[in-house]
Amino acid sequence: MSFDEFNILIGGEAGQGLVTIGELLSRAMVRSGCYILVTQGYQSRIRGGHNTFSIRAGADLPLAPQDELDVLVALDPETLDLHRKDLKKDGLIIASGSVGVDADGAVLVPRDMVLSGFENTAVLGVLAFLIGIESALFEGLIRDTLGKKHPEALDENLAAFKKAYEWAKTNTSRRMDVSKTCKTDRSGRSVMLNGNQAIALGAMSAGAKFCAFYPMTPSTSVPLTLIANADAMDLVVEQAEDEIAAINMAIGASFCGAPSMVATSGGGFALMTEGISLAGMTETPVVIVVAQRPGPATGLPTRTEQADLEFVLHAGHGEFARAIFAPGSIEACFHLTHRAFHLAEASQGPVFILTDQFLADSYRAVEPFNLEGLAPVRAGARVSDIEAPYRRYLITESGVSPRLLPGFSRHLVVADSDEHTEDGHLTEDLSVREAMVKKRFRKWTVVLKEVEPPEYHGPEAPETILLTWGSSRGAGLEAGKRLRQGGESVGNLHFDQVWPLAQDQFLGRLSSAKRVVSIEGNATGQFARLIRRETGFDIKDRVLRYDGLPFTADYILERL
Repeated sequence: MSFDEFNILIGGEAGQGLVTIGELLSRAMVRSGCYILVTQGYQSRIRGGHNTFSIRAGADLPLAPQDELDVLVALDPETLDLHRKDLKKDGLIIASGSVGVDADGAVLVPRDMVLSGFENTAVLGVLAFLIGIESALFEGLIRDTLGKKHPEALDENLAAFKKAYEWAKTNTSRRMDVSKTCKTDRSGRSVMLNGNQAIALGAMSAGAKFCAFYPMTPSTSVPLTLIANADAMDLVVEQAEDEIAAINMAIGASFCGAPSMVATSGGGFALMTEGISLAGMTETPVVIVVAQRPGPATGLPTRTEQADLEFVLHAGHGEFARAIFAPGSIEACFHLTHRAFHLAEASQGPVFILTDQFLADSYRAVEPFNLEGLAPVRAGARVSDIEAPYRRYLITESGVSPRLLPGFSRHLVVADSDEHTEDGHLTEDLSVREAMVKKRFRKWTVVLKEVEPPEYHGPEAPETILLTWGSSRGAGLEAGKRLRQGGESVGNLHFDQVWPLAQDQFLGRLSSAKRVVSIEGNATGQFARLIRRETGFDIKDRVLRYDGLPFTADYILERL
């Protein structure tokens, strides 16, 4: 049995180790030469509930999750109840021996292996044989992974895996040949990363030296990745007492010259908004990662959505320049984070990275990032270029004033959150106020000059354009590709940056199409509304999803 690609779903309760199975299986596939795309579904519980780890794998890059399953791995009965309907006719069920299964051909892991205390490792052993990956590859991964986390149980896990693998050899008749699905010449060339890990790597490539955070799903793995590399990269990560402290710590560190960031989600970002205004008024560079999840309030804290665009766009009182990146791929997470640090320094203000739970937790196989030419941020201006007395908020043609770091020269650096004069002292001189507003607004030119143009795929003059932003990119691309293969004239226009908008980059293309469809993970079409507000172009057709799940191509095609 061989495939161009295949889709595996592992389901069970929190605490059964399905993430361990999933990550080991994903790494084995990547090392075998597969491209993968992982989708994780979990509930806000330490134990119990229904969790899933889905892997779509193949020789070509999967663009989005898929609903139909080739293999269903059930660690509990609920997984069968919920996902059996998605299994293809010739699909395979692998179930823990404690799960009652009446399907012909289902593979049941023996109860003695299940009761050994290493159920997940035993299931992995059976699964490894059935998808045709060599035992030695998994054994190496188990040593590398569990040997670090649980060295006391390494030998038992290896024994459970080997026993299950050997059992499958003599007790199962069906086998899938991964070696024919994946190109073996890619073996060892790819790395496995999720979106948050790529954001953290992008920050490190830009020379990030400080990150403050308060733990909040699904953003926390950004600072955790930074913590894992803090010593090697000479950076400080501080878990603050709350989000208010976190944003103000980052602003303070940046004021002193450390390229800084925070990572949070909607509820935490709500607490940060006064600090966002502080960065705008004091003209302090800071990068803010907002990992979206469904609200209002706690909403669905472990699910995905794209409903915080308008919130981030308007967060903070008063008016000041900002940029919002919304990466749609792992590669974009890395490169746009690097750019965000440089743009924050160049514009001396806040820059946002708007991601979501799906992208944050979605592992992909990607080529190692090319670091050539990626220079770190150089904070502050050259002291030798600045004459005394120093004026922190000198009115300039570009709106960007020379930024000196306190304590690094004889110059006195004065900053103020009130309206201020050029030398940084507070003022209520209304003519100065007007001049300072105009100065800060001229920084829009700096931000606009650096706008990331939208990405386009398809014929030059399509009848229909599918418009996406952020993590809906992959599903939109796959839907467009399938429509073109069916003979339809369809193009894909994707925005990795959603603010500010440079009309000349996209308005002509939208105006020439007969139909434009906005695909967004929210209930109202926030990005379509933003385009109408800024350009007057009204996108009437919208495919919206707000049930907490990521887009799939099938979901889009059924609603077009």
